[in-house]
Formats: sequence, structure tokens, C-alpha cells
Amino acid sequence: MQAIRGATTVSENTVEAIQEATMEILDEIEKRNNLHPTDMISVTFSVTSDLDAIFPAAVARHRPDWNNVPMIDVQQMSVPGSLEKCIRILIHAYIKSNSSISHIYLRHAAKLRPDWNLPQPLQASQSK
Repeated sequence: MQAIRGATTVSENTVEAIQEATMEILDEIEKRNNLHPTDMISVTFSVTSDLDAIFPAAVARHRPDWNNVPMIDVQQMSVPGSLEKCIRILIHAYIKSNSSISHIYLRHAAKLRPDWNLPQPLQASQSK
């Protein structure tokens, strides 16, 4: 069993923005870790107090094969000066022992863990 971390940010507290950011980071986590939902033990989403339009777990439940993954949403501790509009993720999963873990930090959340930062995926608007 391994733990995979990740975080992303949204530009505004809307259902659409949270859906887009949640799907984007989960796509990257699955792809870069060769991870399938049936390998997951549990997923914890934490969000900053300025995000309340929709639960990230509710978004994730609409992904293929995610309906049986135990998930919970919690509110991130509020610390003055901390990153705003942030969604953090902690996934516990069974990972092949010879696989390396890719922790994914996207958008403004990339500055949270520059030591784990990977190149950003192309946004749909950038790839055209």
C-alpha cells in the first residue's frame, strides 16, 4: 500500500470550476501512476474554506469505476496567508512494489511542493 498526494487550485468557487479541476487532477494521478480505481483503498479530499459549491468526491463518483471507492471531503485548516481556492487529495492504494509514485501538483498548487512538481499538462485551450 502506498499514499499518493496531489493538489490543484480553481479560479472561482463554482460547480464548473471545481468539476474541471477535480477531473483534471484525477486524470493526471491515474495516468502518471498507472492507477485504476479498483486499486484504491480510500481517497480524502480537503478543500479550503472558500470552496463550497460542490464536493470533489461527488465529482469523482461520476468517473468510470469510482462508484465503489470510499471517499470523504473535509475542510482544510485555515492558516493566514495559505493558498486559496485549493483542493488537496490523498489517495491510499495498492501500487506495484517496483512502481515509483508521482505526486501531482497542478496550477497554483505547484508551489506547495516544488520538489514534487512535474511539468503541467496542456490545457485544452493551449493545445489548439
